[in-house]
Amino acid sequence: MPHSFSHFFLISLFLYTKCIAHRYTFTVKEVPYNKLCSTKKILTVNGQFPGPVLKVYKGDTIYVNVRNRASENITMHWHGVEQPRNPWSDGPEYITQCPIRPGSDFMYEVIFSIEDATVWWHAHSSWTRATVHGLIFIYPRPGTFLPFPKPDHEIPLVLGEWWKEDVREVVEQFIRTGADPNVSDALTINGHPGFLYPCSNSDTFELTVEKGKTYRIRMVNAAMNLIFFFSIAKHSLTVVAADGHYTKPLNATYITISPGQTLDVLLHADQNPKRTYYMAARAYHSSPVIRFNNSTTIGILRYISSSNAKTSSYPSLPNYNDTSAAFGFFTNIKSLYSGQVPVKISRRIISTVSLNLLACPNNSCQGPNGLRLAASMNNISFVTPNHVDILKAYYLHIKGVYGTRFPAFPPLVFNFTAEDQPLILQTPRLATEVKMIKYGEAVEMVFQGTSLGGGGIDHPMHLHGFSFYIVGFGFGNYNVTKDPSSNYNLKDPPYRNTATVPRNGWIAIRFIANNPGTYLALFHITLYRARSTVTLGATSKGVWFMHCHFDRHLTWGMNVVFIVENGRGINQQMLPPPPDLPPCY
Repeated sequence: MPHSFSHFFLISLFLYTKCIAHRYTFTVKEVPYNKLCSTKKILTVNGQFPGPVLKVYKGDTIYVNVRNRASENITMHWHGVEQPRNPWSDGPEYITQCPIRPGSDFMYEVIFSIEDATVWWHAHSSWTRATVHGLIFIYPRPGTFLPFPKPDHEIPLVLGEWWKEDVREVVEQFIRTGADPNVSDALTINGHPGFLYPCSNSDTFELTVEKGKTYRIRMVNAAMNLIFFFSIAKHSLTVVAADGHYTKPLNATYITISPGQTLDVLLHADQNPKRTYYMAARAYHSSPVIRFNNSTTIGILRYISSSNAKTSSYPSLPNYNDTSAAFGFFTNIKSLYSGQVPVKISRRIISTVSLNLLACPNNSCQGPNGLRLAASMNNISFVTPNHVDILKAYYLHIKGVYGTRFPAFPPLVFNFTAEDQPLILQTPRLATEVKMIKYGEAVEMVFQGTSLGGGGIDHPMHLHGFSFYIVGFGFGNYNVTKDPSSNYNLKDPPYRNTATVPRNGWIAIRFIANNPGTYLALFHITLYRARSTVTLGATSKGVWFMHCHFDRHLTWGMNVVFIVENGRGINQQMLPPPPDLPPCY
């Protein structure tokens, strides 16, 4: 008996030590930053912009204590982390939690499972993610290996936007006036605008490389409202992962990356080391009428031996409106593994994604024709609750917070991509509707873009709690009888968590609403909370948010919530709530 107890004590001490090693503290506070000839205070994590990089092994569980020492509410989302059975720590404000208020703390439990490569974290309360974001590097478990040659070095690369004015003022103004938000003043690489902008010669990102070495660039598009083209002069890039999952190697001279998406890209330092090379990012923008930031951010790639180099090369990027280039890149990404796609589906959901208009008293708003800009899915402009979150309402059976009538098919059927649309189609219904999904269902969801709201635009759609296969893509109206047989890839489609719907086109995704075995039979030990102590073979369950990752569209209502019902097994049910959830008022 003493022998057994000593073994138990040593095992417990080992597990406790492992959990302690996976604790982080995020202190959210305002810090002054100087850019574009002016200084303003921005929200940061631990004073850093972009925020700190988290590094984990596949299947780890980490605990992040978020301490809100700012003057506004905050939540954190772990973008691309499926969080098996644990929506309580997913983060979207008033969807899965009430906000962490100024002066308060909340400990997030972040459960990694099937993710292999780079994902990221960001704030998920209003537009706070504009400066509150950072990367997450995931590594193979000890004893396992990468499906590509191990690189010599890793480089975090965050693409973003910068406003000279307080982002809170940008949000307040466009919500109050009903107009489009002010566009950003600069694009950034790792927080640096680059020398093309005023007062930015010394605020340019520089990457120093060594001839013959290979660099793994772990990158994210953290911009609020822009899809990016990105390239490095004279250097080929090899994509090896997208949204945290390995891909077949894809050689490219440029990449396209939408807000919310991550890429793992290999850079081979194989050019003349006596020269310097510029990297550049600028927007891809398909709408002829919607304003956007059409500037370019520049970084510098410099070889160790090129400190005195005087000759520099600029990269060649596609034109800002080159749809063929943008979606040619997207569709060339293939999953590393074949034969994983659900072939038979048990639930099909077809949803329009549209820009809309709402009436204002006396046409007093500053949107088109004195109306207010809005957005919708299946003609429902989502109204976010403001007193209790949907997850808590679902768990505690609180009535009146949401409805369950999100339609599985567009309630208004018309030529979705016609050039001219009648005004009657422009007005959506305001509601908080969710879609109930049974545990284990094989779901196909088709997003149909429309020409409403000035001819339409692309929409990067992100699903919390799951990754999905992008099985189909096309322009024009989706044809349910023809497209699945002629325009689907059921062999090796990309496995992602954010997919871009083309302007006046469609995409189709598939996923299983339980992710069986995604936790890889790894133990999930919880020592600091009064919750289940051991979980084996966990699955994604609960309340999960889907929304456009253009934040202006999210604010306008291009969102829906999926509620995945509990299964029968103990490991097919949502975990109970943590005891320190932020209170709702």
